[in-house]
Amino acid sequence: MNNPKQPAECQTKDDVRFEIDRIDQALLALFAERHGYVTRMAEIKTDPHEAYDPARIETIVSKVRSRSLDLDLDEDQAELIWRTLIDWNINYEKGIIAARRRAK
Repeated sequence: MNNPKQPAECQTKDDVRFEIDRIDQALLALFAERHGYVTRMAEIKTDPHEAYDPARIETIVSKVRSRSLDLDLDEDQAELIWRTLIDWNINYEKGIIAARRRAK
């Protein structure tokens, strides 16, 4: 297995694309792992309204923004990604919780 190249070490567009594809695969694996925990949270929660916790959301977004700055990443972009992810998770959790309640 080749060692990952740092951005400055990439000499061609193919080099860059290879590294981006490698990172995308790792991100997908992390999103899949995270999704398992979101699913488990939905199994633990009993009321669909529990899926939306504004204080928790703002705490998460604040951490993401701060960590983004530490990584020299645009904090507005990171916030947009996380708010999208959080919104998706809220809807997913609500659906699971509501379906489980209807099945009772």
